Amino acid sequence: MLQPRSPREPEFLSQLADLAVDCAPVVAYGALVPPAALQVPRHGWVNLHFSLLPAWRGAAPVQHAIMAGDEVTGAATFQLEAGLDTGPVFGVVTEPIGATDTAGDLLDRLAVSGARLLVATLDGLADGSLRPEPQPAEGVSLAPRIETADAQVDWTLPAHVVDRRVRGVTPAPGAWTTWRSNRLRLAPVEPLSSSLALEPGELSIGSTGVLVGTGRGAVRLTSVQPAGKKMLPAVDWARGARPEPGERLGEQVGA
Repeated sequence: MLQPRSPREPEFLSQLADLAVDCAPVVAYGALVPPAALQVPRHGWVNLHFSLLPAWRGAAPVQHAIMAGDEVTGAATFQLEAGLDTGPVFGVVTEPIGATDTAGDLLDRLAVSGARLLVATLDGLADGSLRPEPQPAEGVSLAPRIETADAQVDWTLPAHVVDRRVRGVTPAPGAWTTWRSNRLRLAPVEPLSSSLALEPGELSIGSTGVLVGTGRGAVRLTSVQPAGKKMLPAVDWARGARPEPGERLGEQVGA
């Protein structure tokens, strides 16, 4: 198995040429393959990407599709070229996005259907029955890598947007907010059309659970993980934390 630090290494390029491979499949590879390497396999490099290209080109397509509220996504196989996910497409599969799907849920399903698509693509290249089609010029969107800072919850957003953003970063890097100057990690939340007059981030503890106000409506917390502790039901956390009336999530993290 070849595991170069970079596909630009001359030693890797020489080893790849010696193998005389027909095609090089790529899945979830985080670096651009240089032209010198792209030209080595007879059929080039085929990438399995988890979006319906040209939508969501980049490192985090599934996460961005959920956060944007897309109802359908999928996977595509395409010919690698110098641009970022710009090459012509061999085939696609579609996958509906459920109302409670997290990025982890969706990636698990796409890993199965995408693997079948990749095998079918390689078979089609081997027997000469498959030709790639250029991506359309319209409908391009970008899905850059999501960092930990991007996963902080903005409670001024509407409840349904908070829900989508939390699911989009679950399980990694994981949604979080702050509570009394410490980080508090959040499991997926439940958006509500609450009639409670709660300010963004304001907590309400009652018979319906632990509610948090947003820019419009409220969400119910399901489970939370205080710093240095395990994930636990939100009602158990609130019982120990004892929020004061009017206290809010989302203060500045302490130094």
